[in-house]
Amino acid sequence: MAGEPNPPTDRRYSDTHEWCKLDGDVVTVGITDFAASELTDVTHVELQVRAGGTVGKGDKFGEIESVKAFSDLYCPMGGTVEAVNEKFEDDENAGLVNTSSFDEGWMIKIKVDDVADHASLLDADAYKKLVTGDAT
Repeated sequence: MAGEPNPPTDRRYSDTHEWCKLDGDVVTVGITDFAASELTDVTHVELQVRAGGTVGKGDKFGEIESVKAFSDLYCPMGGTVEAVNEKFEDDENAGLVNTSSFDEGWMIKIKVDDVADHASLLDADAYKKLVTGDAT
C-alpha cells in the first residue's frame, strides 16, 4: 500500500486516478503518484490518441502496464488533443510515471470543450479522502 498521498492542490482529480492541470482552456492529463505507486514499476505506457484528434469525457485514451498490473487510462475532460508526451514512445521512459508522475510523466494535453468540467472533478482534499478511505 502506498504511503499517505499528498496530491498537488493546483490540479483536479478523477476517481480513476487521473489528474488534470488547467491552463486557460488547455488541460494537461496524467496519472497520480498514488496510482503510480500502486502499480509499482511501470514498464509500458501506450497512448492511443494523437495530436489533432478528439476525445470525449470518460473516453479511454491509453493503457499502462507495470510488473504488477495492467490498467486503462480515461480522459477526465473532453476536447481536441493538442499534444501527446512522445517520451512514452520508448519503454525506457515508462518509469517517468513512477519518478515524476505530476511533471515529466504527463501524458496528454487537451484543448477542452468545456472549461467548467474541470471544477466538477475532485479537488486535492477530496481525492486524498478517496484514496485513504476517509469518509469524514
